[in-house]
Amino acid sequence: MTNLVPNLDPNLVPRQYREVAVTSVDFPLSADQLSDFLLGREVYKRTRYVVVRHGVDTAIVEVEKAPGDEIMAVVTSLSILALPPECTFVTAPEVDTGVPSSLAQAARAAAPTARAVVIEGRYHHVNFIVDPSPVIVRVVDVVPPGPPKLFDQASRLLEVSEDLPPIELVLDVVDLADLARSHPASTYLLPCRGSGFVADGASEVAFLDERPPRQEWTLIGCARSRELHKWFYGDLPETVDMCPRVFAGAGRAAGATLTKCCLLEDRIDCVGNTAVVPWGASLAQVRQGMQAAAAAAAAAAGMPAAGLEASWSPA
Repeated sequence: MTNLVPNLDPNLVPRQYREVAVTSVDFPLSADQLSDFLLGREVYKRTRYVVVRHGVDTAIVEVEKAPGDEIMAVVTSLSILALPPECTFVTAPEVDTGVPSSLAQAARAAAPTARAVVIEGRYHHVNFIVDPSPVIVRVVDVVPPGPPKLFDQASRLLEVSEDLPPIELVLDVVDLADLARSHPASTYLLPCRGSGFVADGASEVAFLDERPPRQEWTLIGCARSRELHKWFYGDLPETVDMCPRVFAGAGRAAGATLTKCCLLEDRIDCVGNTAVVPWGASLAQVRQGMQAAAAAAAAAAGMPAAGLEASWSPA
C-alpha cells in the first residue's frame, strides 16, 4: 500500500537520525517506481524513513514494517513525503543534523524554496526536515555588555537541543547608549561597572554597586536600581528605565517573547506570550523560559508544540 502525503504539519524532523536510511537507485523517483522498489523489501528494524537518491534527485519515504523482533523487517506499506523537484539534498558538514533548529536554519539558508530538505551534516549523518517553519521567539536583551547575554545563552542552547522543535530567535536590543543619547546628562549612574557602559559627551559615569558619593546624576536603571538608590541616598534621581521586561511589554503584539528582569531571583514568570527569566538566569532557566515562549508562539500559530508542552501552561 502506498500513500501520497502532500500536506503535513510543519517542521517534520525524525527524532533520531538512525531512523533514516539512505539508498541510491538507477530509476526515476516516481511514486510508482518507489512503491515497486520498497514494498516487500527488507529494511533494518529501526528504519522509519528512507531517503532515496537518483543522481541529483531526492525523495523521502516513510515506511511501515511487519511486526516482529528480528533485526530486519519487511516493508508492508509506505507514505511518500516528498518527491523531486520539491525535495533538495544539501551537504553541510558544519550542521549537527540531530538538532532541529540547526536543520531548519540550514534548510532555509541553502534551499529556501524547497518544501523538503535532506542534509548530510556533521559526522556524515543524514537527516531531513519537511515544511520548515521555525517558531519565532523575540529575545529582548540589554547591551552593553556584548554579546547580549540572554540572547547568547538561548542561541547556544539551541545549538545542542535535540528535543526542541525548530526555533528561530530574533534579537530586540535595548541599547544603553541610545537611552543616554535620548536623555542627555553630564553624569550618569549605571547599576554596575560590569556593563562596560560608555556615554558620549558625559563628564562622568558612576556605578551604583560601588555606592559613590551622591551627585546630580541621571540613573539609567530599573525598579531594583531605584530601590537601592532610595536605600543608599534617601531619594530618587531622574531615571531612564532600562528594564527589558518593560520594553518587552511595550511590544507584546510582536509575538512570543523571552526577556529578563532583576526583580526575579529564583523563578520564571510566564504571562501571556512573554516568558521572563531572572537577570542572572542559569542555562537551565533560560531553556525553560525559551520553551515557554516557543510554546506560546506555536499555540498562537496553531502549530504542533512537540517538546514544549511540559514547560508551558497559558496564563
